[in-house]
Amino acid sequence: MAKKKVLKKALKHKGLKVKTLLSACLAGVNCVYDGSNKKHPVFLELLKNKKAVIFCPEMLGGLKAPHAPSEIEHSSGGQVLKGVGRVLSCDGKNVTEFFVKGAQKTLEIAKKQGIKKAIMKARSPSCGCGLIYDGTFSKQLIEGDGVATALLKAHGIEVISDEEYLKDIGYQATGNRATKNKKKTCSVIRGT
Repeated sequence: MAKKKVLKKALKHKGLKVKTLLSACLAGVNCVYDGSNKKHPVFLELLKNKKAVIFCPEMLGGLKAPHAPSEIEHSSGGQVLKGVGRVLSCDGKNVTEFFVKGAQKTLEIAKKQGIKKAIMKARSPSCGCGLIYDGTFSKQLIEGDGVATALLKAHGIEVISDEEYLKDIGYQATGNRATKNKKKTCSVIRGT
């Protein structure tokens, strides 16, 4: 499908008649843990056409970019919100409070703007939707949601991953779209 047709289809997607929350990294904000972004032309078009409100739960929670990569330890965002799971950085620091605070601020944005849908970055400990990393820093995926995704879903907000959205509109993935400042931020990976 030609690029212009895909972009038009993205703007007319069934759930985008009202503003949608959009992970800021997808719109080119350098807020991924390593200081990069996951910029994609489809999501830039949504923002340009005022169909999206960008946010980054990790930055809203007080983390800076870059920071050490983090994963939810052997559970999911819902468990973290219940206080029985935690988010750890690869150097073993408990960073749960940043993720919970960011999720709460994300929900506040959605409520203030009357937003009922979100497109969030796949596999993230904040934004992951359906699959997240397992907490061992070994790139193993498990079923579950990130902390912000779990909170939004608990409040009736529909969440879809960026990958699901692009598949829905017929966009073909072309590998990693990360740009700028890609650097390793944690040289010590925790053991399990």
